[in-house]
Amino acid sequence: MAKYQKLDVTVVSGKGQVVIPQPIRQKLGIKPKTRLLVYGYQNAVIMKKMEIPDVVEDLKALYKRIEPRIAKYGELSEEEIEEIIQTYRKEKSGR
Repeated sequence: MAKYQKLDVTVVSGKGQVVIPQPIRQKLGIKPKTRLLVYGYQNAVIMKKMEIPDVVEDLKALYKRIEPRIAKYGELSEEEIEEIIQTYRKEKSGR
């Protein structure tokens, strides 16, 4: 059975701002600048914390994998990249 938290009441400001109670912010890890997806459903407002990946860290990890390959095999030309893309698309479409 789901655990229910104690209910709390908040007020919408003149600018449409809402304070999320501290226990909920702590539980969900909501900090300043956290992005929330907000949508209305019937007579409710639903907010969901968005997990946005750190693109810079993802790119660093990608470069870390690619750089040794470039050192070993050299860089691909534009033509080679296009050929790889077209081959992949053909395989994907089942041609």
